[in-house]
Amino acid sequence: MTTVTEKAALRDALGLLKDREQVAERLLESSARHSFDPDTELDWAAPLEEGKWFWPPELVSLYDTPLWRRMAEEQRMELARHEAAAIASLGIWFEIILMQLLVRHIYDRPVTSAHVRYALTEIADECRHSTMFARMIERTGSPTYPVRRLHHNLGRVLKTVSTTPGSFAATLLGEEILDYMQRLTFPDERVQTLVRGVTRIHVVEEARHVRYAREELRRQMVSCPRWEAELTRVSCGEAARVFSIAFINPAVYTNVGLDRREAVAQVRASGHRREVMQAGAKRLTDFLDDVGVLRGVGRRLWRSSGLLA
Repeated sequence: MTTVTEKAALRDALGLLKDREQVAERLLESSARHSFDPDTELDWAAPLEEGKWFWPPELVSLYDTPLWRRMAEEQRMELARHEAAAIASLGIWFEIILMQLLVRHIYDRPVTSAHVRYALTEIADECRHSTMFARMIERTGSPTYPVRRLHHNLGRVLKTVSTTPGSFAATLLGEEILDYMQRLTFPDERVQTLVRGVTRIHVVEEARHVRYAREELRRQMVSCPRWEAELTRVSCGEAARVFSIAFINPAVYTNVGLDRREAVAQVRASGHRREVMQAGAKRLTDFLDDVGVLRGVGRRLWRSSGLLA
């Protein structure tokens, strides 16, 4: 457990760090009050609703592009269905990486500590989220959309060699942008009830995960050696670059009858899409800047990703 002396010694631009065990205890209490079993919480047998979107149209990659304006409403809604499945597929890939990073983080730590118990609780949450996303994909009749083999193998490298601060920086990257989109989705009555239910569960439980990762990244950036902080900046920037590319799976365009090259080109040129992604990353990039992650090469990589304004 962190002592009072250690706690007082750990300070960053955001102030004194909170006691690690106290943070974990609060998160465990929250988990006991606000955790969900998607198998029983959601009505998986209910019919899909005619005329409802599977993702808010403003969050669909081609929204407000010349191609979008030429598409019939039915084709737009079909693209939203496929993109919801692609984002869920991306979420599963990322959560599998995250679970392995968390296991590595606690491997050498006291197994009876609240910090470890919360990490195990979060891993259980992520298991449920992954199965929930998979079930949603299947229920909506969409195909799965695995990430490109290159990104799949880069993820393999990350989960194998990432240092602790790099692991938590990457965790926040994957969690906070998706969380932004889901916070816009679950209250949107234009969207399918099932999709709204899935995003609501994920938002509630991910709030704890973000808190845990933020507190630990702050602690790690204050206490890690200089070389590890520099490596974290570069690896986080590279992860941002990869994630921004992986967030769009070009196969969705082919599957709804669009020209893949034209669609990808228009997404890359879309000011609206750039604003959506930067808005989704804004809270995270402000935090990373405050704790010293967005510096040097890492900052340049973030800018090249399009996620940093």
